[in-house]
Amino acid sequence: MKANRSIVVRLIFVITFCSTLIFMAVLGYNYYRSRVLLEKELENNARNLALSLANRVETELVSVSRVVEGMAVSLETGNYSEEQLNALLCETLANNPRILGCTAAFEPYAFKSSLEMYASYFFRENGSIGYKQLQHTYSTLPYFYWDWYQIPRELGHGEWSEPYFDEGGANQLLTTCSVPFYEGKGEKRHIRGVVTADITLNSLMDLISSVKILRTGYAALFSRHGMALAHPLKNAVMNETFFSLAESRHDTGLRTIGRQMIWGKSGFVSCTNFLGKKSWMYYAPIRSTGWSIAVVFPEAELMDNVRSLTMVMAFIGFAGIAVLSATVYLIARSITGPLTSLAATSRKIAAGNFDLELPPARFHDEVGVLTTAFGSMALSLKEYIRNLTETTAAKERIQSELRLATDIQASLLPRVIPPYSGRREFDIFALMHPAKEVGGDFYDFFFLDETHLCFLVADVAGKGVPAALYMALAKTLLKSEGRKHGDPGQILFSVNDILAEDNQSSMFATVFFSVLDITSGTLRFANAGHNRPVLVRSEEIAFLDSIHGIVLGALGNCCFETVTITLAPGDMIFLYTDGVTEAMNRAGEFFGDARLLGTIGNGPKTGAEVIIQQVGEELGRFSAGTEQADDITMLAVIYHGMA
Repeated sequence: MKANRSIVVRLIFVITFCSTLIFMAVLGYNYYRSRVLLEKELENNARNLALSLANRVETELVSVSRVVEGMAVSLETGNYSEEQLNALLCETLANNPRILGCTAAFEPYAFKSSLEMYASYFFRENGSIGYKQLQHTYSTLPYFYWDWYQIPRELGHGEWSEPYFDEGGANQLLTTCSVPFYEGKGEKRHIRGVVTADITLNSLMDLISSVKILRTGYAALFSRHGMALAHPLKNAVMNETFFSLAESRHDTGLRTIGRQMIWGKSGFVSCTNFLGKKSWMYYAPIRSTGWSIAVVFPEAELMDNVRSLTMVMAFIGFAGIAVLSATVYLIARSITGPLTSLAATSRKIAAGNFDLELPPARFHDEVGVLTTAFGSMALSLKEYIRNLTETTAAKERIQSELRLATDIQASLLPRVIPPYSGRREFDIFALMHPAKEVGGDFYDFFFLDETHLCFLVADVAGKGVPAALYMALAKTLLKSEGRKHGDPGQILFSVNDILAEDNQSSMFATVFFSVLDITSGTLRFANAGHNRPVLVRSEEIAFLDSIHGIVLGALGNCCFETVTITLAPGDMIFLYTDGVTEAMNRAGEFFGDARLLGTIGNGPKTGAEVIIQQVGEELGRFSAGTEQADDITMLAVIYHGMA
């Protein structure tokens, strides 16, 4: 009896200990993985929030700087009288409600030979527009020695001032955009003065302060010198810098973050925030002013749900272990005898000896059934292990081949991103996302000679490995024939004849092939059944009229017409495959042509990469929650002309 109790106790101890150990490992791993995934998701969310806020602030500031630059251009191109100058300033102020005041300040004797200083200032006052001459305001120091005048004058470009409180004037927190203007051309070009616009930061501060992050998280705005412009500590606004706040807490980590911010860097870091809580912070710059935005997520609040879930799982797990131990104790006492020989045999089977013969069952009770079932399990497990080994080996071979095919396909596309970064005549960028490991879409761009840039986008029918193989053949032929012939129609004619010959698989491809003369802007192109590109000219955006030829490879001896247009500096052509316009959302709606035009038209035209990223992000938002059905390829070219 004592021996039986000893076996039962040991059995309970082993099972309980192993169950607890496994459960603790699973619980710890689950907590660790939950924390890692949460941090990754948090970084993405924090980045998106900070960049969204930065973009909204940037938009406000850029719209004002464009107005000021426009005034500077007007003053450079026209010889304004005093009445015309005042009318320009007054009209600018009246048409731009964001601007509180604007100035046109001239160099000594530049406006009139009889006046050393002349600076007209129009400002909003009690619902109307006021006027005064700044040379009468600065009695101790002439206005051309003040930062708002001297800094842009010396730098030679527009500049935003450090925010300041306009005490006795607007009684608001303001910042000033100053842009120099010139007269003369070539070597005779010299500065004539500076135009400015003052704006209030109240709306930007309200925007930042309105951001709610969990219970105590917040967003903050800092100037280029680290001055707090929007912060939950109200007494810190315009009184404390990032560094003084860090110094008051003796936190070297915050000082390091502050240096990164004033250097225009962005980052995601763990720190102790200004409210004394351990937090995650993402900071990003506002390029036009050198300011920085920071969003702060308290770590304790982020981990509340993870900790609560872990505690519930721990309670359930330990309760289960207790029930398991009690059950094992009750059952083990009645079956320890017959199980001794079965346990010895089972240990050998557990070691991998599946051919071992089990002891015969003496009775047809539960232990006998268990013995019989254990024998069947051993045979099934042996067969399962054999099948699993074969299946795993086959899957690994297939996956290895697919990975190799993916790498080969990626190597076929241009690898330098962004390409031709040293060229100023144009800006080009391309992107491809295959629907499977390998796809049939592709793009290419290369120089035929020093002045002719060739670029193309193509879509092979189908997906997967067959499409990828056909894509490699088509791309090679297009490039080789492109270097032989200068005419896009002739290139497609030659490649089509080669692909159509012995095309037993009935594969085909659509291609839009273009050749751009970077010296003149002349664009020649031919279309083999491909989607019409988007052409953006100044404020006009529309699909490019092109003649749809037959698809490549379907039928030999087919002609393709070459069409010629001329691009002006600033014009953009956007090529894509049907994976863009035929992307679907959960409601079954297509992304469509109209949405594509709207996305391109509403976005910034600062670069080809920006355009493609914007369309890609809009596609991601539109088709969120759905599987990508087709390869997606985009290529954008912005023509700048010869310098």
